[in-house]
Amino acid sequence: MAPAAIGPDPQGAPHRKRNVTLISAAMITDSAESGLLSALFPVIAASLGLATSALGVLIAAGRLVSVVSGPLWVFLTRYLARRTVLAIASGLWGVWAIVAAFSQDFVQLLILNTIAAAGFTAAHVFLPAIVGDSFPDAKRGRVIGWVYGALVISSSLLGPLFGQLADVPQGWRYGYVAIGVINILAGLAILLFLRDPGIGYMDGRADQHRAGTTTATDDGVSWRTVASLFRLPSYVVLIISRLLSPHPVLGAFAVVLLVEAHGLSIQVATAAFAPFGIGYLVGNIVIGYLGDIANRFSADHGRVTLLQLSQFAFGGLAFLATQVTYDGVWMYSLFFALMGAFQGWNPILNRPIVMAIVPPEQRGTAFGFMISIVESISYSVLALITGFVAGAIGTQGAVLWTIVAVVLVNGVVLTGLQVTFRRDRRALLARTETAPAAQPALAE
Repeated sequence: MAPAAIGPDPQGAPHRKRNVTLISAAMITDSAESGLLSALFPVIAASLGLATSALGVLIAAGRLVSVVSGPLWVFLTRYLARRTVLAIASGLWGVWAIVAAFSQDFVQLLILNTIAAAGFTAAHVFLPAIVGDSFPDAKRGRVIGWVYGALVISSSLLGPLFGQLADVPQGWRYGYVAIGVINILAGLAILLFLRDPGIGYMDGRADQHRAGTTTATDDGVSWRTVASLFRLPSYVVLIISRLLSPHPVLGAFAVVLLVEAHGLSIQVATAAFAPFGIGYLVGNIVIGYLGDIANRFSADHGRVTLLQLSQFAFGGLAFLATQVTYDGVWMYSLFFALMGAFQGWNPILNRPIVMAIVPPEQRGTAFGFMISIVESISYSVLALITGFVAGAIGTQGAVLWTIVAVVLVNGVVLTGLQVTFRRDRRALLARTETAPAAQPALAE
């Protein structure tokens, strides 16, 4: 017999902290894979005889596959519980990272790295949707802040660790094996311990379906659903903004730039870049609280203004960190730490903005399209362009035009949200069922 319907706890769904922790552990594999490529690419290039442009190809392929895999994972929730889909993508898929460790040439590495990356994206897609179903709007910013902060601090620890593998013969292969093992363990933990609160548990739904189900009862990811999202002007502005977001590309090329343009060794370069993760952690945590405070002060403009400010700050700091040569390594570390802090603002602000304008039953699609398709295409295209431009004019010049200039344009584009967000947010509030009586018991 089904449990009687009850109102949700105002603090959030049961098991919410454990669920977020489990998904965060799965997300580590994605950042670890990117960190491995950026930190050890000079060694991988020497081992397999690769040019600098190959880094851009590896990164682009790993992101482009998310265009297909991300929506596929969301589509599978029509038939399987989100927990099951996460366990598959964040568990069994780790085998491909282990197989990639045995690559003997660039083609093998490209194919196997790309297949492995197809599973990494699932946790990124489902995290914001489950956070939206587990926590009230007043807490979502800080929760995502802690998640991404913990994610990046783990990357900061793994980056220098991977850098030390440069002195180990074929050490990059051990890195891939470690990533695969982490992936498998995270997937098993999700399968055993995650308790999905169900779609719309906190906010209700804007359609006719019952809130709190653990599988999607709408049509999952489809062009019809995506088209309906494009009727939200704020979502369109955010999509354009994500297309013009080169922040992660700088992280991928930072070590190469420090080695080529500023003459640092791989070990010193990875150490100089490490404070980026610390800054990201601090930025995540600070903006989580600051964003929620700004939202209470002005729900229509608070988070939007902070998101726009972060783009201009990142662009200015990126110029100082990459275009000027300093005598001391600490200057690079300082600028990278500050850049990390402002980059850390992005997911903590844009995810709650999406939650505020998209109905709960469509959030999986909204985040799947934005993260798996749009952000993947953006990262892939900008990484490819940066890699090939670096081959033509050098990494330093490429970073100036494909990263510094682009992120400043992004800041200008976000001005559109100052106009559209207020209307879209209030329209959703009028459509969703927020009465406690509409909410069911936690789905097991």
